[in-house]
Amino acid sequence: MKTMRYRNLLGRALAGLSMAVSAGGAAAIQSRYNLAPPVTQIAREIDSLHTMMLIICGVIFVAVFGVMFYSIWKHRKSQGAVPADFHESTKVEIVWTVVPFIIVIIMALPATRTVVAQKDTTNADLTIKATGYQWKWGYDYLKGEGEGISFLSALSTPRDQIDGGNDAARKANTTYLIEVDNELVVPVDKKIRIITTANDVIHAWMVPAFGVKQDAIPGFVRDTWFRAEKIGTYRGQCAELCGRDHAFMPIVVRVVSAEDYSKWVGEKMKEIAARQDDPTKQWTETELIQRGAQVYAANCQACHQSNGQGLKPAFPALDGSKVVASKQDQIAILLNGKNAMPAWKQLSDVELAAVATYTKNSWSNKHGVVQPTDFAASRK
Repeated sequence: MKTMRYRNLLGRALAGLSMAVSAGGAAAIQSRYNLAPPVTQIAREIDSLHTMMLIICGVIFVAVFGVMFYSIWKHRKSQGAVPADFHESTKVEIVWTVVPFIIVIIMALPATRTVVAQKDTTNADLTIKATGYQWKWGYDYLKGEGEGISFLSALSTPRDQIDGGNDAARKANTTYLIEVDNELVVPVDKKIRIITTANDVIHAWMVPAFGVKQDAIPGFVRDTWFRAEKIGTYRGQCAELCGRDHAFMPIVVRVVSAEDYSKWVGEKMKEIAARQDDPTKQWTETELIQRGAQVYAANCQACHQSNGQGLKPAFPALDGSKVVASKQDQIAILLNGKNAMPAWKQLSDVELAAVATYTKNSWSNKHGVVQPTDFAASRK
């Protein structure tokens, strides 16, 4: 039953993705039955290649099956047809060798040119690292305007829509399962290099309107690029089966003008500065639990559930857990991960201490406080 449920959810997500474009009704119809409307040069070339190869394959299909069905009909036994007796024809052998070779060359030349262009990530205006997690994306602006900005991007569709308790709201939600809490923001007409990697299993960063799909593999760094030519919001999803919540891992890229991008960078920098915490501060238990509840909801709840009962066997219960009871064991697993549990080193020491303290003092647990200094010492 669970397998069927997640298949249905994945189907809903793909259906939603096919309809979700920013250009209006006509574009939505096009993307439902064809590739997404392209907004980059690479995507246009992919669209043209797709159309060209579909036509070539269609012509070959009609020609081959047309001759076959004509021959079957024209030379059927009921009409007195007598099978010919011959071994081979040199002309036929040459024709059906040369013609396919020419067709392959016609298809390969423009395809090779596009593939080479897809791999040319040089001279980028902006470099962003996209890290896949189960099941969200982490973005780090590494080079260019906005360098130093870092955030996580997770599904923002309410659980009551996903679990089927609010069908009316789900049907009215045009971005169902393809909406996030933090969009990736980039400037229009700028070359954006995306470096992909993963923290746990293989993911894939894909935005159809950009003609971009790049695997994100743990321990490896891959890259791709795009140059969006039109302001708007473009959506994609993780395109690699990455586990239970694979269908809940959308990608949303908001393309804005250069002026709006600079404004967004300024606001984001102020927001980051305002969130800076003093890692040497000794926090009270109440402060840590309040902060930890937010961190847990954003990063842990999908796997360990709001009641702390987990999703066995991959994600054990935190309620009554021996690991949670032990300060050192919990610090180690949060920093280094274990089995299906990813490492959370990208979180600050304050955030890690907060979520550790929250889990130590939630449900039936009562195991004291972990301070940011404990995590800072363990990172060394």
